[in-house]
Amino acid sequence: MAAAAEEHGRASRIVVAGVASLGIAVGVDGFPLTDGPTRFPEWMRTGVTGVGANVAGALRRLGDEVEFCTVIGADPPGDFIRAELRTRGLLGAGAIVGPASSLAVSFAAPDGSRAGHSLLTPVNEVDYPAEVFAKLADGADLAVMTTAGFTEPLLAQARRLGVRVAVDVHLIADVYEERRRPWLNAADILFCSHERLPCAPREWITQVFATYPGCGIAAVGCGPEGCVLGLRDGTLVRARAAPPRGVRNPVGAGDTLFASFVHSWLGSGRPVEALRQAVVHAGYTIGDCFPAEGHLSDRELRELASRHPVEVWLGRWR
Repeated sequence: MAAAAEEHGRASRIVVAGVASLGIAVGVDGFPLTDGPTRFPEWMRTGVTGVGANVAGALRRLGDEVEFCTVIGADPPGDFIRAELRTRGLLGAGAIVGPASSLAVSFAAPDGSRAGHSLLTPVNEVDYPAEVFAKLADGADLAVMTTAGFTEPLLAQARRLGVRVAVDVHLIADVYEERRRPWLNAADILFCSHERLPCAPREWITQVFATYPGCGIAAVGCGPEGCVLGLRDGTLVRARAAPPRGVRNPVGAGDTLFASFVHSWLGSGRPVEALRQAVVHAGYTIGDCFPAEGHLSDRELRELASRHPVEVWLGRWR
């Protein structure tokens, strides 16, 4: 049995709906990228990435029972994706065949800046079978619903089954954003990035709770500044830690932060401790070149958190 199950009584059962892409990560000297002859980067990695795969992989490594609902093409990239997911214990009944596989390229510079390009159209336009999702989600502790286009109709299924929903809306600048309203309305746990917010994280969290009464936990990932998290009861938590291994590639750090929080919170019910572990795990992940390379087991994460100090401030958002 997984370490998390051994030490917390049982592993959480989580269904994740999202994209798995064939990805290439490239180290560059800096931005903007300049025109010129062929370059020979210090490092380059190929593997399976995408928000769905990153979150599902982190949860699986932490010891949770994960059902991964995704769309993979019957093409050479799809063959690679299926083989990698099988190795990671993530290829199951939730992986359906689509018209083509999604692809991704990301660039990372030594100063922590990054840029990414994702081809998601072949996946987003697929009509994912609701009965497949419903069968896998029935009785789950949590449904992680990424904002991939094919997941939108599945939100109602999660609600019908009474499964709690966790969502990361990533780059968002409007609490009323129409395109993401279905996910915002459905979320019990809501994460996002600070990068495009029109206000400070505390104010954003206040707006979220005022606008979406079903949301009980709202958090803002703040990159090198850690994370700010609010609870419906008015508690505000700020957590920050220096990356234990420095920065190689920050792509996927937010996915690890999100996955680690929900894993630890489901296992312990202690949001402050869960945020501590999530911040440490995200900081550890960016020390590797490819997102999946930096995922830790539950035992490894708790040992790292015990050695690596996390600054935490408690306050009120209201």
